[in-house]
Amino acid sequence: MLTVTILCSGTLKESYLREACAEYQKRLSAYCIPRVIELKDGTPYAPHLPKKAYKIALCVEGKEISSEQLSDILSDVPVRGYSEVCFIIGAFDGLPEEIKKACDLRLSFSRLTFPHQLMRVILMEQIYRGFNIAAGGHYHK
Repeated sequence: MLTVTILCSGTLKESYLREACAEYQKRLSAYCIPRVIELKDGTPYAPHLPKKAYKIALCVEGKEISSEQLSDILSDVPVRGYSEVCFIIGAFDGLPEEIKKACDLRLSFSRLTFPHQLMRVILMEQIYRGFNIAAGGHYHK
């Protein structure tokens, strides 16, 4: 089973965001092994990047894709020989360039700027949607 790691800066302070993430983490467990690694503000990302994972940096200059394309990426990761995919969400000031360079894909959800804490919920929902699409589920419709 694929492990999906979300590496992010900071903790979720608002209870409604924690509850939303907990719900999507529960839903994701039907499709993958979900993990969230929260780094304290100012903690370097590099030591926490999984070495053998397919790494995806969330950044405004990244490629914009559809939910179906994200589903294809999630389905393709094991075919490429990876057992883990890692999404990296930066802090309020984004991700360091060296972390972006260490990633296999730079992904943008929009040219809009989202609070990084809300981005975690949006990302988890899209990962769930992607797995549901791949499984032929009706959530996406």
